[in-house]
Amino acid sequence: MDTYKITTDDTLRETLPHGTARYPFAYYPENIWQFDFHRIDWHWHHEFEFLIAAESKICCLAGTDKIDLPKGCGIFINSGVLHRYEAYESACAPNIVFSASLLADETSLLYEKYIAPVISSSVPYQIFDPQMPWQDDILRLLQEIFALQESKAPRSELRTVRLLLHIWDILSGHLQPAARQTALSRPDHRQARLQTMMQYIHDHYEEEITLDMIAASASLSKSGALHIFQSGIHISPVAYLIRYRLSRAAGLLYTTQKAVSVIASETGFTSAGYFCRKFREYYHMSPGEYRQKKSST
Repeated sequence: MDTYKITTDDTLRETLPHGTARYPFAYYPENIWQFDFHRIDWHWHHEFEFLIAAESKICCLAGTDKIDLPKGCGIFINSGVLHRYEAYESACAPNIVFSASLLADETSLLYEKYIAPVISSSVPYQIFDPQMPWQDDILRLLQEIFALQESKAPRSELRTVRLLLHIWDILSGHLQPAARQTALSRPDHRQARLQTMMQYIHDHYEEEITLDMIAASASLSKSGALHIFQSGIHISPVAYLIRYRLSRAAGLLYTTQKAVSVIASETGFTSAGYFCRKFREYYHMSPGEYRQKKSST
C-alpha cells in the first residue's frame, strides 16, 4: 500500500495548492489510514475545509481541542486554524478545501456580511451531527458535492458553487451569534505564540535547544510554554523538538546516502545511539530499515 505525507512550510502552512487561481476548490477522497503513521499531521491553510468521517471514527485535533468524530459526522475547519487528523483503522474521509473568494469577492457586500464574520469570529471549527436537522442538511449537501466531483458531471463547477453557497447560508446563519459574542472577548494569542515557538524550533533544531530558549522565543515562562504546547498540540515543547528532528532525519535517510551518524549530528542529536533509540520508538523500525523501506516504495 502506498503511503502519503502532508507537506508544510516552517509555519506548518500546507504548501499544496488547492485548486487554481481561476477555480480555488479541491476535492480529496482520502483515506487517512494511508498516510504516514495513519495521520494527516499538523497543518493550516487560509482556505476553508469540510470533511466527513465516511467509514469509521476519526480523531480530529483543531485549535486547542481534541474531537472524536464518529462515523457519519462531519466537521468544518475555519480559515487559519491549525489541525490534524488521526485514524484508528481504515478511515475514508472525503473532504473539500476551497478559498473564500470562490463564494464572494473580498470587496463585496456578500463577503462583508456573511463570510468575514465567520473568519474573524475565532470559531475554530463546527461539528456536523446527522441527528441535528440543520447539520444533517449540510452533510447531505456535502455528499452531493462529493458525488459531483466523482461523476465529473457537466457544469460541475457551477453546481458545486451553488451547493457551497447553500451550505454557507445554513452555516453562517447558525454561527453568527457565536461570532458576535467572540468578537467582544479578548483575542486569544495562544495559537500565534504556539506557531512562534514552532518556528523557533524549525529554525534552530540543528543546535542545542533548551525549554528556556523555546519559551523565550515567544516571551513566555517555561510553564507558559508547556501549557500552550499541551493545550494546542497535546505534547511538550521538547517532545515536539525531538519529533521534528526525527522527521528531518527521516527525510535525509531516503533522499541522501549520508551515514546514520552524520544524519544524527546534522539534526541535533547528541549521539547516534540516542538517535537510533528515539527513531525506533517513534517509527517502530531502525533508521536503516526505514531507509530500505522508503527506497523500495
